[in-house]
Amino acid sequence: MQLYHHPFDLDSQKVRLALEEKGIDYTSYHANPITGKNLDSLFFKMNPSGRLPVFQNGAHIIYNTIDIIKYIERIVEVSSGSQAICSSGRDVIEWMHKIQEWDPKYFSLSYTPEKHRNYVSKFNRRVVIARMADSPELAGSYHEKLREAYQTEEKLKDADVLRRSKEHLIRLLDEAERQLSETHYLAGDQFSMADVMFIPILARLVLLSLENEYITARPNISEYWFMVQKRPSYKKVIGKHFDGWRKHKTLLKTWCFVHIRSLLKRY
Repeated sequence: MQLYHHPFDLDSQKVRLALEEKGIDYTSYHANPITGKNLDSLFFKMNPSGRLPVFQNGAHIIYNTIDIIKYIERIVEVSSGSQAICSSGRDVIEWMHKIQEWDPKYFSLSYTPEKHRNYVSKFNRRVVIARMADSPELAGSYHEKLREAYQTEEKLKDADVLRRSKEHLIRLLDEAERQLSETHYLAGDQFSMADVMFIPILARLVLLSLENEYITARPNISEYWFMVQKRPSYKKVIGKHFDGWRKHKTLLKTWCFVHIRSLLKRY
């Protein structure tokens, strides 16, 4: 089993947390979307959207985050041969879909300094053009990716898009706060795949230095966040890259790569 992912990507974090929680062995391949590694022709042939994560088990390839997590649960069921291990119930599935409905892209980018955001966007557009020249048979898919990049830039100028994203996040957090006043975890008193989906959102808020506004201000979520950070899966998937000084190392490494390749005009 192979997983194409990156520590920066929220959906990648969700899938990796699921794999770690279920104890599934897999081969890890990093495809950094900031440096354009997800645009390489071999990856693009497998997934023309260029989005992460991608899960491959033999000839079976899955792109959708929730579908990947459900597939992971089925693997555990089949390999264990036990009736005691079952897939996520209705409440868990409802929470998974509810969490996945919020798209973090515009919210996250809106808190990224504009000059850095534009610099990376320009670099990625040049990567797309270079890959298109190298692989003309994929020109249609690359054109779509280029159009998507321009659309993202335009939407970031639209205050309504950013307002709706923020309001959606607040509704999600408020509902989670109410739920956590009744149960230890999102879908009950046992850790579930709903929590696997939710933890990366909290980690992203901390990375953006928004913890006080969105987490600390909600006491139940704040207590929950303190608790889930102790899990081995969190430490391996997220904490390893973003806790404390590590986030500066992770971000600096990527920024240096983009800057050097831009100076050398090697895309």
